Amino acid sequence: MSSFVLDGGLATHLEALGADLADELWSARLLLEDPALIRRVHADYFAAGADVATTASYQASLPGFARRGMSPAEAERLIRLSVELAAQARDEAGGGLVAASVGPYGAFLADGSEYTGDYDLGEESLVAWHRPRWEILAAAGADMMACETIPSLPEARALARLLAETPEVKAWVSFSCRDTHHLNDGTPLAEAAALFAADPQVVAVGVNCTAPRFIPALITQLTSNPIVLYPNSGETWDAKRRRWVGLTDPVEYGQAAKEWQAMGASMIGGCCRTTPEHIRQVRSHLS
Repeated sequence: MSSFVLDGGLATHLEALGADLADELWSARLLLEDPALIRRVHADYFAAGADVATTASYQASLPGFARRGMSPAEAERLIRLSVELAAQARDEAGGGLVAASVGPYGAFLADGSEYTGDYDLGEESLVAWHRPRWEILAAAGADMMACETIPSLPEARALARLLAETPEVKAWVSFSCRDTHHLNDGTPLAEAAALFAADPQVVAVGVNCTAPRFIPALITQLTSNPIVLYPNSGETWDAKRRRWVGLTDPVEYGQAAKEWQAMGASMIGGCCRTTPEHIRQVRSHLS
C-alpha cells in the first residue's frame, strides 16, 4: 500500500481560525453555524500536503442534533454536509480522498468517556446507536470510513458488525490507547486489532488520539493490516499553570512520523492539537 498523509486536528485549526467550540457538539456545531469555515480547514490541510480529509462528523449524530431540537431529516442533512464540504475542498485542491469520521459513542456523551471506554451501553446497544449515522455516511459518497478513537473492545466489535453489514464500504479502524499496550478500556491492542485482521474492507488498522511516545511500542502489536497512525501532539494540560505543556514542535513531530513510517506505518497524520504545520512537516519528512 502506498503511503498517505492524513490531515491534522480539525477542531484545533477551527479554534485557531476563531471558532468557539465550547459546546457538546464540538466541531459538528460548525456544520450548522459556519460550514464554510470547515471547508477552509479541509482546504488548509490539503494545502499543507494532506492526501486525505477527515470529515467533521466525529461528534455529529442523530441523537446529538436531536438534543438541539433538530428533526431527523435536518440532522441527516448536516451529517451528509460534512462529507460534501470535505469533497468540495478535495476537488478544489485537485485531488485527494475523503474519509467519513465515525467517532465513538463517548463523543456524543461529551463526558470524557471516549478516553476511558466506560460506557453505559453494551455491544448490542452500541450497534443500534451507531447504525443510523453509519448508514447515512455509507451512502454519502466518501471514499472510506474513519472509525476512529475507539476506546473499547465492545465498541470495536459493534463497528466490525456494521462493517460486515455494508460490504461495499471501505474503512480504516483506529484505536485510542492509554499506554504502550492497551486500549483506553484496558483491552490489549493486539486483541482488538485482530478483529479486523485480513478483512478486505479494512484499508488499515492503527492508533489515534494517543501520545506520540507510545507509538513505537504500539506499532509492534499491529501486524495483520496496513498501519494508520495519527497521534495527538503529545501535550498535556497543566491545570495549575492553565496551559498545554509537552511536545509541540512540528519539526519533531515530522521526524517522529519518519520513524513510524520506517517501522511500517503507511497512513500518517495528526489528531488533537496538531496543525497544518505539523502535517506540512509530516509530508516533508516522509519518503
